[in-house]
Amino acid sequence: MGVAAVRVFRSGRGCRGAVLTGCRSGCASTVPLRALESPGRPKRARVGCPALCPSAAAPFPGVPVKPCDAMRAAYIEELGPADVIRYGEIAAPRPGPTDVLVDVLATPVNPVDTFVRSGLFPTQVPLPFVVGRDLVGTVAEVGTGVTGFRAGDRVWCNSLGHGGRQGAAAEQAVVAVDRLYHLPEGVDPYAAVAVVHPAATAYLALFVHGRLHVGETVLVAGAGGNVGSALVTMAVRAGARVLATAGARDARYCAELGAAEVFDYRDPELTAKIRATAPAGLDLYLDTAGVNDLETAVELLALRGRVVLLAGIRTRPVLPAGALYAHDRSVVGFVISHATPDELAAAAAYVNDLFARGALRPRSTEAFPLSAAADVHARMERGELRGRRAVLRTDLTATG
Repeated sequence: MGVAAVRVFRSGRGCRGAVLTGCRSGCASTVPLRALESPGRPKRARVGCPALCPSAAAPFPGVPVKPCDAMRAAYIEELGPADVIRYGEIAAPRPGPTDVLVDVLATPVNPVDTFVRSGLFPTQVPLPFVVGRDLVGTVAEVGTGVTGFRAGDRVWCNSLGHGGRQGAAAEQAVVAVDRLYHLPEGVDPYAAVAVVHPAATAYLALFVHGRLHVGETVLVAGAGGNVGSALVTMAVRAGARVLATAGARDARYCAELGAAEVFDYRDPELTAKIRATAPAGLDLYLDTAGVNDLETAVELLALRGRVVLLAGIRTRPVLPAGALYAHDRSVVGFVISHATPDELAAAAAYVNDLFARGALRPRSTEAFPLSAAADVHARMERGELRGRRAVLRTDLTATG
């Protein structure tokens, strides 16, 4: 007959709430404890009742009893510009037999996130759709068929928010077990989440699509950026001779990463200087800047040299077919979104090794609350985040 008691509790994530017990249905619904004590927007805790319990609501007039499986998220209900992103409560996900439920600590904003949100990069988008690709967090629960993970493990993922999978910009996310990886002990999770996407992209560009071999000469265009700097780091460690193009202010940074020569991309003599530095030609040319000047790039290649394109989604370059096929050269494009789970796992193992060695870290990060997702998307599209990684954190709240 109605509510018999209010039991105060602390959830696994540390938020306090009250369980309304003793209702006619025998379920347990939650009401935020601070709603009983003071005004403001409290966190909500999950206890087990997946639906609103009408019997439990009556004793507290004016205090809404929320579903126990609600969470806060940055999500969209339609494709469009940055301002279609909403921040609020939606239903929390539940893991299937081969899934892992993760309490999200942080998620970065990537260029591909804006492409998916706007519809520029077509993919299956279930609405409402949580934005975001990557996460770092803590395992909250594992599916019945999952091995290798348990509650409390620190983990990361870089392949949500595409192909029908919900995104990462939420307090919780469900990740298929074959897309989830342990974070090495002692690694800063907020630094790690800023690089898991560009680093895995770099691995795939070099070793899967670029087929890099020891002793080859590699040119990285846009080497001062997030993917570019990871390319330099990995190519040097793989035994390649690395040439880099970047802005003048990034030259020292690229050299510190191991680039043998760094050229100012604005130099009118750039092509001649690259040719003089690599007279036998480039074995691998990687353009992270999205310029995609194939007329120049193909002519700079050695016999059987390769160009890998991974940016510049709107470019329409001219392809010099004769210079390409007459020298067994090739041009290939790829996006990490289409990588297989096995390819992603190989990249993750390589990235984790670099993490453990302290050899991989972001150049610069800027932290924002999850509620700032729309603003951060807009800033990225205006080009205001160049050189910095924007990281949305679930433990931060908006100020001002």
